Amino acid sequence: MITRKLWLYGILVGVVALSGCDKSVSEKDKKENPDMTMKKESFGQTPEGEEVSIFTLVNTNGIKARIIDYGATLVSLEVPDRDGKLADIVLGFDSPDGYTGKDCPYFGATIGRYANRIARGKFTLDEVDYKLAVNNGENHLHGGVKGFDKVMWKGRQLQTDEAVDLEFTYISKDGEEGYPGNLSCTVIYSLTNNNELKINYKAQTDKPTVVNLTNHSYFNLAGAGNGDILGHELTINADRFTPVDKGLIPTGELRSVENSPMDFRKPMTIDSRIDQVPGGYDHNYVLNTSGDTTVLAARASEPTSGRVIEVYTTEPGVQLYSGNFLDGSITGKSGKVYKKHYGFCLETQHFPDSPNKPNFPSVVLRPGETYTTITIYKFW
Repeated sequence: MITRKLWLYGILVGVVALSGCDKSVSEKDKKENPDMTMKKESFGQTPEGEEVSIFTLVNTNGIKARIIDYGATLVSLEVPDRDGKLADIVLGFDSPDGYTGKDCPYFGATIGRYANRIARGKFTLDEVDYKLAVNNGENHLHGGVKGFDKVMWKGRQLQTDEAVDLEFTYISKDGEEGYPGNLSCTVIYSLTNNNELKINYKAQTDKPTVVNLTNHSYFNLAGAGNGDILGHELTINADRFTPVDKGLIPTGELRSVENSPMDFRKPMTIDSRIDQVPGGYDHNYVLNTSGDTTVLAARASEPTSGRVIEVYTTEPGVQLYSGNFLDGSITGKSGKVYKKHYGFCLETQHFPDSPNKPNFPSVVLRPGETYTTITIYKFW
């Protein structure tokens, strides 16, 4: 079995490969964005006439994140390539219309009340049976028909010496999409001067419930809409994954990645074995965690631009999704068409269908407790 040492070796190889690269933002971009800033503007309206606001966060290096209050959604993220040239690396839309449409594949959205799938939209908690909205075949996916990605969040600008922070809050009412309890949620996006986009999640409830929040950004380090992501090199810090049935529901097994196309413990391109995975990658990895501390979950790099993303999290799992259901029917920002494999996701999370799998880490939240998780995307 490949050990943790080999994982660390793979990371060190990547660091050495980057040592000769100047990843600072160009002088022109620095002059345009000399300080940490945040501004709020109109992004348009929902079909119901609700005003959607967009918040632009810029750090001292010129990295820029744009986030809307509809779905607490990351719309764009501009980071430099090896020559300091900025490009937007997340898929999305130029107006609310794309995000409010029923065919939006969750681009950049905050996902809840439960990210990923729950089998047959059912679970039992404290001997009470709950029936959730079913919106993915016979299963419940990403919070249901109107999950957290389809609601208005209340945004509030914050600022510290080390980051520009944006706080979103939302109260999910008892019975929403079938979930028990009034759930008070907070999501804070922080853009730091260390070129990190941090996302802090918190939630409290007045009844026992289940909760599992994540962000569903689709990344393309060559630039959103600039070809597929199959040549990206990926490393995932996981010795095991959760196999799934034909409905993408975990079987309950925690299987070793050894000698399989699921093994990314050393750097591999996404396309190197994807043809051995029916349908492409859409699987949860069991991270090599050490308690509630933040660990390096994954690392991806794109050879042409030289951009690198590292994902750190307190969560026990990460879902690798290779954009299998993108089919060229979606036109995104700047009129670019998003085809199959044009973006990949690394969704930090608890495991799919955990409410029905007693051997998986618990997703139960009770009154008096606080659900707290952190995910950090760091760019090089």
